[in-house]
Amino acid sequence: MNTRILRTGLAIAIASTSSYSLASGFALNEQSIAGMGMSFAGRSSSAEDASTVFGNPAGMARIKREQVNFGVAAIHAKSSISNTSSTTAPAALGGGANGGSNDGDMVPTTGVPMGYYVKPLDEKVAFGVGIYVPFGLATEYESGFQGRYFADKSYVRVITVQPTLSYRFNDKLSVGFGPTFNHIEGELSSSLTNPFGPAGANDGKVKVKGDDVAVGFNAGVLYEFTPQTRVGVTYRSRVKYELEGDTRVSGPGPAIATSAGKYDAALDVTTPESVDMSFTHELNDAWTLYAGSTWTRWSRFKELRIENEGVGGAFAGSLGTIVEEQEWHDTWAHAVGLAYKVNPQWVLRTGLAIDQTPTNNTDRSPRIPSGDRTIFSLGAGWSPTEDMTVDVAYSYLKEEDVEVNRSTPARGSYNATYKNSAHGLGASLTYRF
Repeated sequence: MNTRILRTGLAIAIASTSSYSLASGFALNEQSIAGMGMSFAGRSSSAEDASTVFGNPAGMARIKREQVNFGVAAIHAKSSISNTSSTTAPAALGGGANGGSNDGDMVPTTGVPMGYYVKPLDEKVAFGVGIYVPFGLATEYESGFQGRYFADKSYVRVITVQPTLSYRFNDKLSVGFGPTFNHIEGELSSSLTNPFGPAGANDGKVKVKGDDVAVGFNAGVLYEFTPQTRVGVTYRSRVKYELEGDTRVSGPGPAIATSAGKYDAALDVTTPESVDMSFTHELNDAWTLYAGSTWTRWSRFKELRIENEGVGGAFAGSLGTIVEEQEWHDTWAHAVGLAYKVNPQWVLRTGLAIDQTPTNNTDRSPRIPSGDRTIFSLGAGWSPTEDMTVDVAYSYLKEEDVEVNRSTPARGSYNATYKNSAHGLGASLTYRF
């Protein structure tokens, strides 16, 4: 009975998250507030403040003065869950029809911080460092959630530190490179069916935790056709994690007691590489156009393979090596943005993006009820002096309606229609020395 619950175990806790970030899968887009105001159009070609350490390392060549940039984005999500039905484990194990709530408020308001520093060393070389969150978010369904045997609480966060160098060959061509040092941590809990109680009563609990540190890199090229027109390409590498953690099983009843306890668990997880290509063109002294596309290799996420050690009780054999198919696919995101410079102190921004989901209709679960999404953004920048700029941004995300149809012998079934949306609000400060 514990087998199917634990199959999602450590891997889901680390590699899966809410679908309500402003990027596909469990990626986050919120690494620049100025970029957020344009739905991240022109991310690899704009190079307008120190956040280019992430957007395109080569863009540091355009930074003329030493500067810092730090900010935070807050994400508030909402789901409407309808057309629900569910059962617990088969009747032979005490299962049957399962009731419960479907509030759709499982995503807590979440803050995403970021910080960058860039210093030109001479006319050709610049140094920078960034600290940001490329992957993560959280979900926590209410205690009586109807689909609690498939999803209860999930938490994941990747924090990245990226020291970076850029080199300017001439007035047109610049390159940049930075290794990324990444720490990942996550936690999952879910309900466990008790075969000796009424359907949906006296649930047990499964909780999994794990973490790891791994190294990747970001590299970029920026080419300026004219002082008004430039293109950029940024490559962000895959990062391979070898997570170590533990699986805890607890709850009432003799069946759960046979496998109750704490077990060592190990799992290999790879976050995907991506390529961002964008274009920036200053139409005149007031208007600037931005456009871009991002390809992400989510097809690496084929399966979850968990190695558990020291498992005792009735499920010792079945929990040694556990494999679960995922079959995610590669995605494209496209964005266009526009900025209007009102005067030397004020700039206004807007943008529109379309982003594919990597999940498929067969394997979608209440942990990742994700669909293709459209994102609309507004933003503004205020520079009260030449040394300081304050940026603010707002984004609204709307997903297509998606169906969740999950069924396993151990957990019964859960079927629902999800209608997801999210609001994002961010602010940042740039100070030039």
